[in-house]
Amino acid sequence: MVGRIIETPACVAEGAAWLADAEPRFALALRETGPLPLRRNAGGFATLLDAIVSQQVSVASADAIWKRLADAGLTEAGKVGAAEDAALKACGLSRQKMAYAKALAAADIDYAALRHLPSDHVIATLVAVKGIGVWTAEIYAMFALGRADVLAAGDLALQESTRILFDLPTRPTDRDLRRLAASWSPWRGVAARLLWAYYRVAKAREGVR
Repeated sequence: MVGRIIETPACVAEGAAWLADAEPRFALALRETGPLPLRRNAGGFATLLDAIVSQQVSVASADAIWKRLADAGLTEAGKVGAAEDAALKACGLSRQKMAYAKALAAADIDYAALRHLPSDHVIATLVAVKGIGVWTAEIYAMFALGRADVLAAGDLALQESTRILFDLPTRPTDRDLRRLAASWSPWRGVAARLLWAYYRVAKAREGVR
């Protein structure tokens, strides 16, 4: 069962209102953050390749590498799969990331079919590819597929924001956050958007002190 899909800002607003009614802390956070962003993208090979490029490098470095790949015409599965290592290296990919990019190209994922699979099947399909972890797969499900009830619980900013908002003694682990978030279903994807937005507010407030 695919479940609810977030397609428009109105979907996000509906989820935010539900969360605010269900959890007073979310209502407080929403008053500070204001309306939440839609955050949708087209998905596909290029989206996952971009995620690989962005692993463990700065945003500026990732942007520069991606521009070189795009300029070289190396953002499509067929082109990446056929590319020489030297061409990928010239764009700035490390040996490890070249292997990940090639593995993704060879996986021959049916991206259109993913839209009709349950979220757990989507995640299982993606993590089967070398270089794609659970966090990346869940982010893809959230923002490329619009899954309303997926939350990337391994995200450090989400964990820290939850600690602050819920006044927890320590930052929750991935497992802790998944347990806490069970009651946020069927809008865990919107809860993530709210927690990310609240993280920026909370950190800006801390910076003033």
